[in-house]
Amino acid sequence: MAGKDDIEIHGSGRTDAGVHSNGQYANFYLDIDMSLDEIKDYLNKYLPDDINIVDIRIVLDRFHARLSAIGKTYVYSIDNNKKANVFLRKYTWNIKDNLDIDKMKQAAQCFVGKKDFATFSDVKSKKKSTVRKIESINIDNNNGIIKISYTGNGFLYHMVRKITAAIVSAGYGNLDAETIEKLLERKNRQEYKEMAPAKGLCLYDVYYDI
Repeated sequence: MAGKDDIEIHGSGRTDAGVHSNGQYANFYLDIDMSLDEIKDYLNKYLPDDINIVDIRIVLDRFHARLSAIGKTYVYSIDNNKKANVFLRKYTWNIKDNLDIDKMKQAAQCFVGKKDFATFSDVKSKKKSTVRKIESINIDNNNGIIKISYTGNGFLYHMVRKITAAIVSAGYGNLDAETIEKLLERKNRQEYKEMAPAKGLCLYDVYYDI
């Protein structure tokens, strides 16, 4: 398609195995005599059925799908029904026990704002900053399908899955806001190792100032 030149693709970020994406972005440089629609159709023709290119456009040369991102939204889905929805089983964490949504919302607010999330990540490099800003965490319960939406300027390795585990633990009554605040203050990833299953997490959207 692009002659003999290799095409280097830059994604907006990497996700854990088993995590899904509703709004992944990627950029690449291409010198070819095809329209944008022709390129999109060509890509969709050869991509597997579980990947679909929904839009394609020309951007400035300095654009980079990861480095130019100013924010992301992740959504974590929980099926809190006694009998799990078989059609959602690959995309939700099934929890049969009752969860206290009010306690989950209280716990979620502990994570909102600019904070050091070292405790709630698995970043190993000491050179990488673990400070991130979460703009909002919204929790919605629709007939037992609980969706936790996270919007922030960036997320660390395993950060959303660990925060989700803490919020669920609060829903069980096993973790309170005061304990969460202390865990955040200690900035030690060894102090909290619980993590929600990958299959419930979805990269919902990525935001750019272009």
